[in-house]
Amino acid sequence: MSSADLPERLNAAKELVDSHLDAGRAEKTAILCGNQAVSYRQLHEGVNRAGNALAALGVQPEQRVAFLLPDSPEWAFLFFGAMKLGAVAVPLNTLLAPTDYAYLLNDSRARVLVVHESLLERIWPVRTELRHLEHLVAAGAQTPGQSARIGAARHPSPPAPLRAPTATVLRMVPGSGERGMSSGRSSLGELLQQASPCLDPYDSSRDDAAFWLYSSGTTGCPKAAIHLHHDMLVAADQYARMTIGLEESDVSFSVAKLFFAYGLGNGLYFPLRTGGTTVLLADRPTPERVFATIDRYRPTVFYGVPTSYAALLQQAEKEGRTSLGRVRMCVSAGETLPRHIFLRWWERFGVEILDGIGSTEILHIFISNWPGKAKPGSTGQLVPGYEARIVDERRHDLPPGQVGTLLIRGESIAAGYWNKHEATKRTFCGDWIDTHDKFMVDQDGYFWYAGRADDMLKVGGQAVWPTEVEGVLQGHPAVLESGVTGAADDEGLLKPVAYVVLKDGHAPTAELARELQEFVKHNAAPHKYPRAVIFLDALPKTATGKIKRYELRERAAVDGVLRDQRP
Repeated sequence: MSSADLPERLNAAKELVDSHLDAGRAEKTAILCGNQAVSYRQLHEGVNRAGNALAALGVQPEQRVAFLLPDSPEWAFLFFGAMKLGAVAVPLNTLLAPTDYAYLLNDSRARVLVVHESLLERIWPVRTELRHLEHLVAAGAQTPGQSARIGAARHPSPPAPLRAPTATVLRMVPGSGERGMSSGRSSLGELLQQASPCLDPYDSSRDDAAFWLYSSGTTGCPKAAIHLHHDMLVAADQYARMTIGLEESDVSFSVAKLFFAYGLGNGLYFPLRTGGTTVLLADRPTPERVFATIDRYRPTVFYGVPTSYAALLQQAEKEGRTSLGRVRMCVSAGETLPRHIFLRWWERFGVEILDGIGSTEILHIFISNWPGKAKPGSTGQLVPGYEARIVDERRHDLPPGQVGTLLIRGESIAAGYWNKHEATKRTFCGDWIDTHDKFMVDQDGYFWYAGRADDMLKVGGQAVWPTEVEGVLQGHPAVLESGVTGAADDEGLLKPVAYVVLKDGHAPTAELARELQEFVKHNAAPHKYPRAVIFLDALPKTATGKIKRYELRERAAVDGVLRDQRP
């Protein structure tokens, strides 16, 4: 699908929200979250009220609206409400530090921030540094509000009434730290109720900015990818519909949060594009909560990341669990899914995990395994509508079987980075985007991930890709997760070092470290074995589950882990 196939005048909120009323889905359940059930009619009204409430705060088309909320119906109301108004929605990662939020809010120049009360303490310490913010809407404690109606027959037990959090609207004097009450204390539900439930969509172009997504920061400072109104429709049609076959009857559940590009598609615009139902989990997705959610709402499609699949397997093994209920398909992205996790998941649950790769810049998955055709350990085949090149350092195309840099062309690619001219030039190359990922494609058209461009180590003149060593380590019965990086030995030569998280019941010992080294030697080329194994309680990760390899590199350098050691 090309963006040229879509109308030139297009508002994504109209396509993904308003269209369902004309399609006869007004009373069908769109969102399930805790004890809330939101019909498509309620979603439509909530989006309209949110758009009108933002307009009452003075938000104009093209201005940014930031929000810092757990996954919830209100998240969807604000996301599409801003978009329907012609403004730009900027969802923020809920797991950052105050200094990070100061950077993001100043970089985006958002005039309005909606923040959950539980997260207000992350904003308040830096309020004097926020140069552009004019309105702070704090959402928090729950109070009874509008009743929800159930439209989906497959959820026969009536849920509790739809609830709305209380809110305080503060008038900010940018840069001064002073504040005054702009509208007194009320509930966010009351603010929405005071706004009109009717809102005509702004006459936007398919190429107008609709929302920004900040990169997860695996390589340093986050960058805002500017996404356009047509991007979500293209990604949903080409991946959700044409690749994995998502249907109107599906109930989707994603452990990846909505502020993450992967989670935004899984948990929101994929099910809305197909007229299905989504399950949102506001809490942290621990294995216990994930299985409880699967048991309660009986989703048919489950989206996870390799970290979550490893943790869920460990929990299932402890409990003796062998069923995923009605789940017919599992999807993975964020990091490469190790082959052994695919095989163990299939053996235990009888469901494939369809691994794929996407990016914030491309919005969602562009290479994926397909249902019934998955190759364990591979990233899969091209998603319809995308083209790929694997090139060398001079941008010359490489033949199958050789590792090179992956370039992608497709219609969901962002317009560029906000206010990052040099970074935009390095990544967005005309029709193509440089993913900065290293891949090999085989004769059957399956892609195999080798690592980030700056991850590769040269050991004794031979290439070592950390992901390969990590995959071997995670095949050991004691290993839950691992992260591999390079460290200099006493002679200044770079050697692999492994940071390992153990499964429950295994103790970190020198004997186990040596056993893991021997395990890699026997299952990979000998020069690839880690010269040191360091046990950690947890690996440093982004909120999206990606290993912060630069932090491991820095830690290895500071700790001098290979001092006085010899290969």
